[in-house]
Amino acid sequence: MFRLLRLLAQFLVLVIVALTSALISMRLAIHGREVTVPDFRGMAVSEAERIALDHGLELARSDRFYSATIPAGRIVSQQPDAGARVRHGWRVQAAESLGPQVNEIPALTGMSSRAAEINVRRRGLEVGSYAELPFADAPPQAIIAQSPAAGATGVTSPRVSLLYAGAPPDAEYVMPDLTGMTLSDATALVAASGLKVISAASNSAAAAPKIGSVLVVVGQSPAAGSRVTPGTAVNFQIVHY
Repeated sequence: MFRLLRLLAQFLVLVIVALTSALISMRLAIHGREVTVPDFRGMAVSEAERIALDHGLELARSDRFYSATIPAGRIVSQQPDAGARVRHGWRVQAAESLGPQVNEIPALTGMSSRAAEINVRRRGLEVGSYAELPFADAPPQAIIAQSPAAGATGVTSPRVSLLYAGAPPDAEYVMPDLTGMTLSDATALVAASGLKVISAASNSAAAAPKIGSVLVVVGQSPAAGSRVTPGTAVNFQIVHY
């Protein structure tokens, strides 16, 4: 029995040693594939690409910015930062300097979106983001705002973002309660609001004895309080009085 326990203890020791050795080997293998990111800022792009390759990294130029301190064609910023530990083969995103701002930001408001885009590109700038805003005081697709503003200085990016006019939304009304009105008065009110009467059917269940030729609204669709727009079809239920 004692001999069996002794053999079991030796076996457990061997298992622990093997597992520890495997963990150490794995840790060394993982860290052996890590590299330290160099500081590429201020380097020429070709030089930065060569150094990145020497370190087992890939340099990707992701953007361009104006810089009053970094000459054009050199790296102005990077991600990850210098000194970070990354895996072998990691892609480092680097932004290229355009040097100091030399292009004037043009005035684009009032132009069509197409004319504004041509104007931007002709000046060596780039069109940034587009956005649309319903706007009744300018033709559709006309530029109503821009960023940076016309003539701006000290900008960091060569991109100009544009906001252009979209078609204004249809007017909305709250459907009034027309029950109890004569059909002629209700029809006139509906027409003045830009709505249109489709039908005026007699409601026999609610009909009163016919005394004269007056038609009175006793039901309507859409119901009172509903949201309607110009052109909405209106149906009346009427009785004769």
